Amino acid sequence: MNTKVTTIVAAAALLCLLSGVSQALTPYTQTFEGMPLPAAGRLIGDGWLVYGNAFNPSMVWMYGYGPYPAPNDGAAFCAVATGEGGVDQGSRQLSVYGDYQNQAQGGGNWIQANIFKEQTIVADDVGDTWVFAFQAKMGNLGGGSTAMAFIKTIDPASGYAMTNFVTADMTAIPATWGGYQVSLTIDAGLVGQLFQFGFMNLVTLFEPSGIFYDNVDFHLDDSTAAPAAALPGVRLAQNHPNPFNPSTRVEFALDAAGPVEVAVYDLGGRRIAVLADGTFAAGAHSAVWDGRDGDGRAAPAGQYRCVLRTAAGDVSRSMTLVK
Repeated sequence: MNTKVTTIVAAAALLCLLSGVSQALTPYTQTFEGMPLPAAGRLIGDGWLVYGNAFNPSMVWMYGYGPYPAPNDGAAFCAVATGEGGVDQGSRQLSVYGDYQNQAQGGGNWIQANIFKEQTIVADDVGDTWVFAFQAKMGNLGGGSTAMAFIKTIDPASGYAMTNFVTADMTAIPATWGGYQVSLTIDAGLVGQLFQFGFMNLVTLFEPSGIFYDNVDFHLDDSTAAPAAALPGVRLAQNHPNPFNPSTRVEFALDAAGPVEVAVYDLGGRRIAVLADGTFAAGAHSAVWDGRDGDGRAAPAGQYRCVLRTAAGDVSRSMTLVK
């Protein structure tokens, strides 16, 4: 099985990809709760793409097809599923599997199904580390099928050669929800290349291959973006641990005494919890978030912003709660 996966790494460079827009990488979060159910036909307006590769029984590449807008129902690539989540996943999840509409696998050929989102790397991204975090649990994957999550970079100027391929093997994950992530730091040589994050399945003979995903979160690791967490006389450290479950510590320092509020916000700008509020002396301080909102209810897994407000201004850090 490892031989198959290694071969895929080389063959994945043959993907023919859509061009991204020329702006800095941007965060993305999706819980799939607002996704249309199967009647809508596809992941409307959310930017997911699919691409397939076919290999012969010896894992020699035969052809590729796509990219196409991601299906939202049927026997190919993915669907929005219901009833597979817990409290943190809600009522809808993303089910990812092989392309069972491709009949070539009936003869023992292998079909690789990719579902991904894509952006273009620009000069402003150099030095940043981007994290692709998500929750997952085993579906009906079996037989010789394999599954993985990935970050890729693709160079259009070199015949769409793949220049990075960072993966998390999902083939043997448990049937209970867990948190996973992969990350990549952008160097100057990647400017102008395509950045992809998503999921991949490899299937033959129509064997089952489903994995459930939820709470997808593509975000900048703020520890690589120091200006966002510093002001003259005020310092906000990255929370630790991060990602975390169930609690995390936030440390901050003041050069002079003054009023301080430390609060947690979701990506929609809603205040979830206040960790500290009052006048603090000069020096180092800390606060703990237990993963609950102001009413004591457990916050859902996902990305949050810890915001430190002072008379000098506001500073913030990203934090990721996993379950």
